[in-house]
Amino acid sequence: MTRIALIRHGSTAWNKEGKMQGSTDIPLDAEGLEQARKLGIRLSDEHWDIVYTSHLSRARQTGEIIAAGLGITDIRHDKRIMEVHGGLTEGTTEADRIAKWGADWRQLELSRETEQSVLGRGLNFLDDLLHEHAGKHILIVSHGGFIRQLLRKLAPDLAQDVMLKNTSVTRFTVNDDEWECELYNCTVHLDAV
Repeated sequence: MTRIALIRHGSTAWNKEGKMQGSTDIPLDAEGLEQARKLGIRLSDEHWDIVYTSHLSRARQTGEIIAAGLGITDIRHDKRIMEVHGGLTEGTTEADRIAKWGADWRQLELSRETEQSVLGRGLNFLDDLLHEHAGKHILIVSHGGFIRQLLRKLAPDLAQDVMLKNTSVTRFTVNDDEWECELYNCTVHLDAV
C-alpha cells in the first residue's frame, strides 16, 4: 500500500487579494509560513518518507517547512505538479476579469492551460511516483487548481463544492491502482490553539 497526501500550499498575498496566481511565482506571506509550520507539527505524529513540491516558491516553501518539521531531507521539486497556467487571467481579480471579458469569462480560452494538459502532466507524475516509490508514504505539496483537477479524475464521486483551503490535506491509499480517499480538504491544524 502506498499512501499519498495532496497538500495545497500556504496562503499568499495574492490569495488574500483574490488574484489568479497560476504559474506566476508568488511567495508565501507571513500567515502562509505559519500555516506550513502548523501543518508540519500536525504531521509529525505520522510517518512520511518523502516530500515532492511544485517548483513554484509558495509550494516549495510550504514543503520545505513541513519537511524540516518532520526531519525529512528527501525533498524533490517537479514542474509537472505546478499550478494550472492561467494565461491572460493571471494577476487579475474576479472583478477585473468580469470588467475585461464579461461575466462568462470562464467560457473563453484566454491562453489558459487545458484540463487535458493538466491531467496529462499530473497523471504522468503520479505514474512515475507510484513506480519509483511503491509502498512509501509521500507528501505532495501543490496548488488548488491542479489538485482539484486531479481529484476529479482520481475520486470522481468526491463532492468538491468547497474550495481547497490553504495547507489542506487530502489523503489517499493506493492499492493496485485503486485510489481510496481517506481524508479530504482537512485543516484541523489551523484550528489548534
